[in-house]
Amino acid sequence: MACTCGPAPWSWPSTSGRTGEVCPIGAGVSLPGVLAAKCGAKVTLSDSEELPQCLQNCRRSCLLNHLPHIPVIGLTWGQLSPELLALAPVDIILGSDVFFDPKDFEDILTTIYFLLEKNPQAQFWTTYQVRSADWSIEALLCKWKLKSTHIPLHSFGADKEHLASSSLPGRHTIEMMIISLAQPGGT
Repeated sequence: MACTCGPAPWSWPSTSGRTGEVCPIGAGVSLPGVLAAKCGAKVTLSDSEELPQCLQNCRRSCLLNHLPHIPVIGLTWGQLSPELLALAPVDIILGSDVFFDPKDFEDILTTIYFLLEKNPQAQFWTTYQVRSADWSIEALLCKWKLKSTHIPLHSFGADKEHLASSSLPGRHTIEMMIISLAQPGGT
Protein backbone atom coordinates (compact mmCIF):
# COMPACT_ATOMS: atom_id res chain seq x y z
CA MET A 1 0.00 0.00 0.00
CA ALA A 2 1.78 3.08 -1.17
CA CYS A 3 1.36 6.79 -1.31
CA THR A 4 3.00 8.77 -4.06
CA CYS A 5 3.95 12.39 -3.76
CA GLY A 6 2.57 13.61 -7.01
CA PRO A 7 0.17 14.76 -7.99
CA ALA A 8 -1.43 15.12 -4.60
CA PRO A 9 -4.68 16.99 -5.24
CA TRP A 10 -5.71 16.61 -1.63
CA SER A 11 -5.61 20.35 -1.05
CA TRP A 12 -8.57 20.53 -3.42
CA PRO A 13 -11.06 19.50 -0.69
CA SER A 14 -10.06 22.54 1.37
CA THR A 15 -10.32 24.90 -1.59
CA SER A 16 -13.76 23.51 -2.42
CA GLY A 17 -14.96 24.02 1.15
CA ARG A 18 -14.62 20.36 2.21
CA THR A 19 -12.56 20.11 5.39
CA GLY A 20 -14.49 17.43 7.26
CA GLU A 21 -13.48 13.96 8.42
CA VAL A 22 -10.80 12.45 6.17
CA CYS A 23 -9.43 8.90 6.20
CA PRO A 24 -6.56 8.06 3.84
CA ILE A 25 -6.31 4.32 3.12
CA GLY A 26 -2.91 2.88 2.34
CA ALA A 27 -1.37 6.07 3.71
CA GLY A 28 2.23 5.01 3.10
CA VAL A 29 4.34 8.06 3.95
CA SER A 30 1.13 10.01 4.72
CA LEU A 31 1.60 12.99 2.38
CA PRO A 32 -2.09 13.34 1.36
CA GLY A 33 -3.31 12.88 4.95
CA VAL A 34 -0.75 15.29 6.39
CA LEU A 35 -1.66 17.84 3.73
CA ALA A 36 -5.38 17.41 4.47
CA ALA A 37 -4.69 17.92 8.19
CA LYS A 38 -2.63 21.04 7.47
CA CYS A 39 -5.59 22.33 5.42
CA GLY A 40 -7.92 21.91 8.41
CA ALA A 41 -9.41 18.44 7.99
CA LYS A 42 -9.80 16.04 10.90
CA VAL A 43 -7.72 13.08 9.70
CA THR A 44 -7.30 9.44 10.67
CA LEU A 45 -4.41 7.76 8.83
CA SER A 46 -4.52 4.08 7.98
CA ASP A 47 -2.35 1.49 6.34
CA SER A 48 -2.16 -2.29 6.44
CA GLU A 49 -2.19 -3.77 9.91
CA GLU A 50 0.11 -6.41 8.39
CA LEU A 51 2.79 -3.78 7.71
CA PRO A 52 3.80 -2.29 11.08
CA GLN A 53 6.68 -0.37 9.45
CA CYS A 54 4.15 1.53 7.30
CA LEU A 55 2.13 2.42 10.40
CA GLN A 56 5.33 3.60 12.09
CA ASN A 57 6.14 5.72 9.00
CA CYS A 58 2.71 7.35 9.30
CA ARG A 59 3.34 8.18 12.96
CA ARG A 60 6.81 9.52 12.19
CA SER A 61 5.47 11.68 9.36
CA CYS A 62 2.84 13.13 11.72
CA LEU A 63 5.48 13.95 14.33
CA LEU A 64 7.81 15.54 11.76
CA ASN A 65 4.92 17.71 10.56
CA HIS A 66 3.90 18.77 14.08
CA LEU A 67 0.68 16.72 13.99
CA PRO A 68 1.15 14.30 16.92
CA HIS A 69 -2.62 14.13 17.59
CA ILE A 70 -3.51 12.37 14.32
CA PRO A 71 -4.69 8.78 14.94
CA VAL A 72 -2.94 6.04 12.95
CA ILE A 73 -4.81 2.74 12.62
CA GLY A 74 -4.17 -0.58 10.92
CA LEU A 75 -6.71 -1.41 8.19
CA THR A 76 -6.06 -4.17 5.70
CA TRP A 77 -7.96 -3.96 2.42
CA GLY A 78 -10.72 -6.52 2.10
CA GLN A 79 -10.65 -7.51 5.77
CA LEU A 80 -13.36 -6.65 8.27
CA SER A 81 -11.57 -5.75 11.48
CA PRO A 82 -12.48 -4.15 14.82
CA GLU A 83 -10.56 -1.02 13.70
CA LEU A 84 -12.64 -0.75 10.52
CA LEU A 85 -15.88 -1.29 12.45
CA ALA A 86 -14.90 1.33 15.05
CA LEU A 87 -13.76 3.96 12.54
CA ALA A 88 -15.43 7.30 13.20
CA PRO A 89 -17.70 8.74 10.49
CA VAL A 90 -15.82 10.09 7.46
CA ASP A 91 -16.63 12.57 4.71
CA ILE A 92 -13.71 11.84 2.38
CA ILE A 93 -11.59 8.72 1.97
CA LEU A 94 -8.26 9.37 0.25
CA GLY A 95 -6.28 6.84 -1.75
CA SER A 96 -3.14 8.01 -3.52
CA ASP A 97 -1.97 5.46 -6.09
CA VAL A 98 -3.67 2.53 -4.36
CA PHE A 99 -4.67 0.92 -7.69
CA PHE A 100 -1.18 -0.27 -8.53
CA ASP A 101 -1.71 -4.06 -8.49
CA PRO A 102 -4.83 -5.67 -10.03
CA LYS A 103 -4.85 -8.45 -7.40
CA ASP A 104 -5.73 -5.77 -4.81
CA PHE A 105 -8.47 -3.95 -6.76
CA GLU A 106 -11.40 -5.92 -5.35
CA ASP A 107 -10.09 -5.81 -1.78
CA ILE A 108 -9.71 -2.02 -2.06
CA LEU A 109 -13.22 -1.57 -3.43
CA THR A 110 -14.67 -3.99 -0.84
CA THR A 111 -13.23 -1.78 1.89
CA ILE A 112 -14.41 1.39 0.15
CA TYR A 113 -17.89 -0.05 -0.28
CA PHE A 114 -18.08 -0.89 3.43
CA LEU A 115 -16.99 2.65 4.38
CA LEU A 116 -19.43 4.25 1.93
CA GLU A 117 -22.32 2.09 3.17
CA LYS A 118 -21.47 3.21 6.69
CA ASN A 119 -21.12 6.85 5.48
CA PRO A 120 -23.49 7.18 2.47
CA GLN A 121 -22.61 10.81 1.72
CA ALA A 122 -18.85 10.16 1.81
CA GLN A 123 -16.65 10.01 -1.26
CA PHE A 124 -13.44 8.14 -2.13
CA TRP A 125 -10.96 10.51 -3.81
CA THR A 126 -8.15 8.71 -5.58
CA THR A 127 -5.32 9.36 -7.98
CA TYR A 128 -3.48 6.60 -9.74
CA GLN A 129 -0.82 6.08 -12.35
CA VAL A 130 -2.07 4.30 -15.47
CA ARG A 131 0.20 1.26 -15.65
CA SER A 132 -1.67 -0.82 -18.22
CA ALA A 133 -4.54 -0.08 -20.59
CA ASP A 134 -5.79 -3.59 -19.82
CA TRP A 135 -6.42 -2.87 -16.13
CA SER A 136 -9.86 -1.59 -15.19
CA ILE A 137 -12.08 -1.37 -12.13
CA GLU A 138 -15.30 -0.78 -14.12
CA ALA A 139 -16.71 -4.30 -13.59
CA LEU A 140 -15.89 -4.12 -9.88
CA LEU A 141 -17.59 -0.73 -9.59
CA CYS A 142 -20.75 -2.29 -11.02
CA LYS A 143 -20.45 -5.36 -8.78
CA TRP A 144 -20.16 -3.20 -5.65
CA LYS A 145 -22.81 -0.68 -6.83
CA LEU A 146 -20.32 2.18 -6.98
CA LYS A 147 -19.91 4.96 -9.51
CA SER A 148 -16.87 7.00 -10.47
CA THR A 149 -16.50 10.54 -11.67
CA HIS A 150 -13.36 11.44 -13.58
CA ILE A 151 -11.72 14.66 -12.34
CA PRO A 152 -9.60 16.36 -15.02
CA LEU A 153 -6.17 17.27 -13.64
CA HIS A 154 -6.35 20.65 -15.35
CA SER A 155 -9.32 21.53 -13.11
CA PHE A 156 -6.85 22.10 -10.25
CA GLY A 157 -3.63 22.86 -12.14
CA ALA A 158 -2.06 19.39 -11.92
CA ASP A 159 -1.79 18.71 -15.64
CA LYS A 160 1.85 19.76 -15.91
CA GLU A 161 4.83 17.53 -16.61
CA HIS A 162 6.59 18.81 -13.48
CA LEU A 163 4.76 19.77 -10.27
CA ALA A 164 6.05 21.67 -7.25
CA SER A 165 9.62 21.81 -8.55
CA SER A 166 9.80 18.01 -8.82
CA SER A 167 10.04 15.68 -11.78
CA LEU A 168 6.71 14.12 -10.80
CA PRO A 169 4.57 13.04 -12.51
CA GLY A 170 6.94 13.35 -15.47
CA ARG A 171 5.59 11.66 -18.56
CA HIS A 172 3.47 9.19 -16.60
CA THR A 173 -0.28 9.27 -17.14
CA ILE A 174 -1.98 10.16 -13.86
CA GLU A 175 -5.75 10.05 -13.41
CA MET A 176 -8.04 11.22 -10.63
CA MET A 177 -11.53 10.02 -9.84
CA ILE A 178 -14.10 10.29 -7.11
CA ILE A 179 -15.95 7.09 -6.24
CA SER A 180 -19.27 7.12 -4.40
CA LEU A 181 -22.28 4.88 -3.94
CA ALA A 182 -24.20 4.48 -7.19
CA GLN A 183 -27.37 5.30 -5.25
CA PRO A 184 -26.84 7.55 -2.21
CA GLY A 185 -28.35 6.04 0.90
CA GLY A 186 -27.07 2.55 0.15
CA THR A 187 -28.27 -0.30 -1.99
